[in-house]
Amino acid sequence: MQHDIIGARCLDLFAGSGALGLEALSRGAARTVLVEKSATATQQLEAHLRALSCDHATIVHLSAEQFLQRGPGDARYNVVFLDPPFGKGLLATCTQLLEEKNWLTPDARIYLENEHNLPVTDIPSHWHIDREKAAGQITYRLATRQA
Repeated sequence: MQHDIIGARCLDLFAGSGALGLEALSRGAARTVLVEKSATATQQLEAHLRALSCDHATIVHLSAEQFLQRGPGDARYNVVFLDPPFGKGLLATCTQLLEEKNWLTPDARIYLENEHNLPVTDIPSHWHIDREKAAGQITYRLATRQA
């Protein structure tokens, strides 16, 4: 996925500590938007960005669902990190909104992390699963959107 990140517009939904989005910036992403609903987490993210003097990132203090409902305006994303809290049905909701609201470039790459027993039916049928790995109760998937 490293080659996909260079120059990409990245979207880190459920950013938490920002590990995925900040790593993308360190690997050459042109821009990263970090979406996090926790006020404490967004304050910590803002402090990290100030410490790093990073001006290629935007922090959005909203739930991922609220953010995605708004629509992307002119922004389309090449890379999306989707790591929702488990057991809340958020993966299906977010993948649906990413498609319905046209957030993605035609060949976007999507990193998904979810509970191990989640059916693949929660992922749009035109997202090709390139890689899949399970570790304990977690499944990691890397998908490519095929529009």
